[in-house]
Amino acid sequence: MMNTLANHGFLPQDGRNITRDTLVEGLRDALNFNSSLSSLMFDMGVVANPEPNATYFTLRADAYFGSNHIFNETIFNETKAYWTSETLTPAMLANSKIARQINSKAYNPNYKFTSQTEQFSLGEVAAPVIAFGNTQSGEVNRTLVEYFFENERLPIDLGWKKSSKAITLSDILRVTQMISNATNLITSSSSKNRVRNEL
Repeated sequence: MMNTLANHGFLPQDGRNITRDTLVEGLRDALNFNSSLSSLMFDMGVVANPEPNATYFTLRADAYFGSNHIFNETIFNETKAYWTSETLTPAMLANSKIARQINSKAYNPNYKFTSQTEQFSLGEVAAPVIAFGNTQSGEVNRTLVEYFFENERLPIDLGWKKSSKAITLSDILRVTQMISNATNLITSSSSKNRVRNEL
């Protein structure tokens, strides 16, 4: 999302030294995010800056694998494998998130994923729903999301317009909670799957 906003000129195009004020203004102008939501996103992003008491962050990739500023079609195709209909649901987004984490843990010897990272990750997964979808149902049009990732552009050419209603912190918390709930791999005892009797 941040790279796309940089491509549109709402954030610094080099993705460096993003301050709270810069982020709040960029997210307001691009997506109609209110300042509380933008401030939360800043707080989640600034933890990635290793400098003590940092007041900015820089968009960056997992250093082990290189830049995340360049679209990676292979990774995106792996992600899309879990998107099984034209309307993406929280469950589909959660499945693609879990798959990416497993892949990173399996192949990155420096893998680190803290509870803070989880909150940021949930926010990243929720971002397309917040920007382009329905914050009540947690659903979003797959075509808008694909266009967004493949072109690193807002899907204006497809008729998308930013929300006329300010996107709030409660909107993002609702959607991130839906996705978080969907990442749970434990099923209820009323699951349709039969439990195998041990011999």
